[in-house]
Amino acid sequence: MTADEILAKLPDEVKELEADLAQATEDGDDDRKSEITVTLATKRAELAEAKAEKAEADGYPKAAKMFKAAAMAETVHALAHFKAAGGVGSTEDNLKAAADGETFEYEKMYPPMIETAKAEGNDAAARSFSLANEAEKVHASLYKGILENLEKGADSEYYVCKVCGNVVEGEAPDTCSICGAKKQAFEKAA
Repeated sequence: MTADEILAKLPDEVKELEADLAQATEDGDDDRKSEITVTLATKRAELAEAKAEKAEADGYPKAAKMFKAAAMAETVHALAHFKAAGGVGSTEDNLKAAADGETFEYEKMYPPMIETAKAEGNDAAARSFSLANEAEKVHASLYKGILENLEKGADSEYYVCKVCGNVVEGEAPDTCSICGAKKQAFEKAA
């Protein structure tokens, strides 16, 4: 799969999930329906965010706001479906699973995507995947650190780089350690 195909496949993934959901509904497979419903809501939220960015860049603020609202709504749906399916475990289990998931992404998922993009000369995709890969390393480390100190109960603020997804504990830095974005690119996590 080419890097452009990887980046462009989200709308197709949504269509495939919709078809899978219809089939699971027809088959009466409630477990599969629950799994697909959560994934579908998450993908729809991602797609709506991308559409919001495009509408904003094209100078259509009302459309951008509606897409952002739809993304928020789809996230609400995904969370509700996930909870209903029993997908939320203990905080300790959730931290372990999150750290494992981030580790999988930076060790196994992103490296071949980066290599494919480089081999194709797709610098934009290679950069996007490389930045995400570096951010996943940070995420895994943060999850592991919280897990190790869970009982201490200390609170922290977190800031997210809107360029590369880097997460920083404490205060937003003057520049992002991964992509070099300025402090203004960081948003405080609610």
